[in-house]
Amino acid sequence: MDIKIGNFDTCTTTSSDVCCAPHNGAATAIQTSVTPAVIASPDSTLGSHLARRLVQVGVSDVFSVPGDFNLTLLDHLLAEPGLNLIGCCNELNAGYAADGFARKRGVGACVVTFTVGGLSVINAIAGAYSENLPLICIVGGPNSNDYGTNRILHHTIGLPDFSQELRCFQTVTCFQAVVNNLEDAHELIDTAISTSLKESKPVYISISCNLPAIPHPTFSREPVPFSLAPKRSNQMGLEAAVEAAATFLNKAVKPVLVAGPKLRVAEACGAFVELADACGYPLAVMPSAKGMVPEHHPHFIGTYWGAVSTAFCAEIVESADAYLFAGPIFNDYSSVGYSLLLKKEKAIIVQPERVVVGNGPEFGCVLMKDFFRALAKRLKLNTTAYENYHRIYVPDGVPLQCEPKEPLRVNVLFKHIQEMLSGDMAVIAETGDSWFNCQKLKLPKGCGYEFQMQYGSIGWSVGATLGYAQAARDKRVIACIGDGSFQVTAQDVSTMLRCGQNSIIFLINNGGYTIEVEIHDGPYNVIKNWNYTGLVDAIHNGEGKCWTTKVYYEDDLIEAIDMAMGAKNDCLCFIEVIVHKDDTSKELLEWGSRVSAANSRPPNPQ
Repeated sequence: MDIKIGNFDTCTTTSSDVCCAPHNGAATAIQTSVTPAVIASPDSTLGSHLARRLVQVGVSDVFSVPGDFNLTLLDHLLAEPGLNLIGCCNELNAGYAADGFARKRGVGACVVTFTVGGLSVINAIAGAYSENLPLICIVGGPNSNDYGTNRILHHTIGLPDFSQELRCFQTVTCFQAVVNNLEDAHELIDTAISTSLKESKPVYISISCNLPAIPHPTFSREPVPFSLAPKRSNQMGLEAAVEAAATFLNKAVKPVLVAGPKLRVAEACGAFVELADACGYPLAVMPSAKGMVPEHHPHFIGTYWGAVSTAFCAEIVESADAYLFAGPIFNDYSSVGYSLLLKKEKAIIVQPERVVVGNGPEFGCVLMKDFFRALAKRLKLNTTAYENYHRIYVPDGVPLQCEPKEPLRVNVLFKHIQEMLSGDMAVIAETGDSWFNCQKLKLPKGCGYEFQMQYGSIGWSVGATLGYAQAARDKRVIACIGDGSFQVTAQDVSTMLRCGQNSIIFLINNGGYTIEVEIHDGPYNVIKNWNYTGLVDAIHNGEGKCWTTKVYYEDDLIEAIDMAMGAKNDCLCFIEVIVHKDDTSKELLEWGSRVSAANSRPPNPQ
């Protein structure tokens, strides 16, 4: 399907006009209509053009921090009826919020000021790059007259060279546009936005601070339409790949399917489920792919994460005589310190545009979704491995329960979070022990789920919760955040309140960086304890709807959840959960020891 941008008619764009891929993938179809009054305006400017483009690709909310270089641009974004400008407390959180928004809507955007803002947001942009998210990072740049003058400018490192920020962004974006004249502004902006959608990666757009308000002929009439050519599989390569894979899998006795995180960027979630429906193989997910395939699928067996997999999943995957991995990333975290018991000769690895069968052959220019749909027609039904799973599966035992006034345990907390979940909710899991506890949650149909495993930046979830909740007004977000991570980015709880969000934040207070403790302990992993509910109450300051509570025991927790889901369901609910500093999941203990062993390997002999 072509992505058309700029082929205007006289309709009005609404947020429902943008079609996104399954599991919130990058936009695959874009309605190009805008308000007639905007098109007819005789003084259409660079700023208004950029605002229109953002609305056309599906951005309804832009996350920003003002600075002297972007103020005029912000005026034009405010003037666009289809855009909601959300001011954040700092640039890092603005970037995290755009990341969270992009996970739901298929594309996100943030606006910061030159260098001092750009280098602050860059960590969030790098995280979005690692997660293959289309994100448009807009920076208000220096006055166009200052380029090439050998002047030293504020907000820089004091050199008469304005390229420091650009050079930094070149490594974490797929396209960079420096707009310091009006003649090529239209082309640069449109190319940047289309490249972000095409590559499913962030892009960088710097706009000189004196340009957004100036009319120019390229913006005063209907912009020149352009389109993104659709990617297509090489037909002969596709047929050869399907033939090789079908032969490989049909002769296997106990084949399995494992979903990986690149299903999202390949827009192949639906095609992968079609394959699972057709073949009858057990269906597992890598930890970073949780939420990308339905866990209510009749053949779903859990998370494959090596030694810390959900119960009985690893045994089925690692004992299989053939496994198909869809879009995997095998890093040291997902492989538990490179300890997966997998054999290359048993594996079919399917990446967004490449298929590798066993030790060979490899097939390039084959799109993942085309491959799965064609392969589904060639595989024989084989439920042997799934039947084995049912033979060894032992249902959960006696439900966990704390004694009266017994300190609350983390596993009891997550038992109650499990009971809260429905198709009208979404879970955001912060880096840390929440990774492991949230992996064990069984997601009901329609329940969203997001976390940042590849980049693993602590504090990501506060901004991501803000952005995701802003994009997913049909869902209530549950965020599970550790106290150490929360201290990094706590300020933008205030922005959630300003936006009227009703997310539920479980602040798990165990007195430090628990995930680091289990990798390598030291006094640096202990943090100053805060009165977290008191902090959020102070941020609330009587403006907006907010409810906080602190729980120590299971009875407290049950009462707090009842309140959050009932009388306070229209409020931002902040529940601080006090647990013991050593109360961790068994999976974190195992994972931490293996990652520690991988980190501490001695140098190879020279």
